[in-house]
Amino acid sequence: MDLLPLFHNLNGRRCVMVGGGSVALRKIRPLIEVGAKVEIIAPEINTAITDLAEKHSLCLYQRKFNNADLEGAALVIAATDDKQLNKQVSEQAQKLNIPVNVVDQPELCSVVFPSIVDRSPVQIAISSGGTAPVLARMLRTRLESLIPSGYGFLAQLAGKFRQQVKEKITEPNSRKAFWEDVFSGDISELVFSNKHDIAESKLQEKLDKQLSSSANSLGEVYLVGGGPGDPDLLTFRALRLMQKADIVLYDRLVSKEVLSLVRRDAELVYVGKTAGDHPVTQDNINEKLVEFAKEGNRVLRLKGGDPFIFGRGGEEIAHLADNGIPFQVVPGITAASGCASYAGIPLTHRDHAQSVRFITGHQKEHKYDLNWSELVAPNQTLVFYMGLNGLETICQQLMSYGMDSTTPAALIEKGTTTRQRVFIGDISTLPQKVRDGGAKAPTLIIVGSVVSLHDQLSWFNT
Repeated sequence: MDLLPLFHNLNGRRCVMVGGGSVALRKIRPLIEVGAKVEIIAPEINTAITDLAEKHSLCLYQRKFNNADLEGAALVIAATDDKQLNKQVSEQAQKLNIPVNVVDQPELCSVVFPSIVDRSPVQIAISSGGTAPVLARMLRTRLESLIPSGYGFLAQLAGKFRQQVKEKITEPNSRKAFWEDVFSGDISELVFSNKHDIAESKLQEKLDKQLSSSANSLGEVYLVGGGPGDPDLLTFRALRLMQKADIVLYDRLVSKEVLSLVRRDAELVYVGKTAGDHPVTQDNINEKLVEFAKEGNRVLRLKGGDPFIFGRGGEEIAHLADNGIPFQVVPGITAASGCASYAGIPLTHRDHAQSVRFITGHQKEHKYDLNWSELVAPNQTLVFYMGLNGLETICQQLMSYGMDSTTPAALIEKGTTTRQRVFIGDISTLPQKVRDGGAKAPTLIIVGSVVSLHDQLSWFNT
């Protein structure tokens, strides 16, 4: 994040506009809307601005700017076509620690004007940091069509009841859950249908039924697949539950980009495990899920890939079921599907493979307990999860059981992310290529003639 978004209360405060043309006019209008005391300084001021000044009691100074004009200002805007003057205004404002915006010169700005979706008191500000204002306006247009005007009244209704709810529902997480039910249920639909009085009555009724304390309420666990890394591959349900959770237990395969989409004020608990290093055991994780839910929390168990494919999700929800904890399961795109697609390697193809096998690449006591004779059968694709450390052994075993040493093979590192690398070879050459390239987990190994299609079908350029 390059800029910190803030909303400023400028009501009754002095704001100085240096410039009197059409660009200045565009910036003056939102200042009037928020009740700022606007002063315009310019040798020439167009008639549209003079009309506004008469209507809204703005101060006009038809003269050249001087540095003393900025004393005591809450905000300064330079909107002239004189770059040297704009620079002078910017330097003086920053010398006085006054926020300054210079139109179309982001390098001189300490603040920027966003595009605004106004559903007062709800406001959404969109900014490109001054790099692409047209793009910001296009995004605003899209949001305008998606957000009903009723959200403004919904926020006003919430403000009216806020103190009552705070007094009656004393436990913070229960209070959040109450408001989320209001904003996503029948009360909000009544607001959007302009049935404001009925909505208010329903909200009062809901509050009257609410217990004064929710300390003994039972929470819920969301077992969510975070996919292989690209946040664009998350499901809508996953995103919705990620925003609802009070506590998030996540593993090492969850990418930073995906993790950044959980609710900002949620408590994050790292429970990652690597081969031979289990600082938090699976039993510990199971118990934490139950413990947090019994405290009334909405708990997100966020896993890389899909929870039910080498993710031990089945064990976790079995423990929840044994303890009477309600849960939801949201599947995710598993690494085999996501990484293969982003590498341009179809897992099945009528000319190459009619079946695919998903195989754990973890070794137990430095050995694999696999049916190698079945794995070397023709017309199939083999996908090994978590097999980086055992890559040499996997390739050697396949060859020793009769697989041709020229069988194409690939290793995909950090698949679907901007850091993705794809190593292509065959089962005799791939291990050395991977070691020479310094590949690091997470990785996925694909073996089979479908790998030969990579050069033709590769599309994801990183």
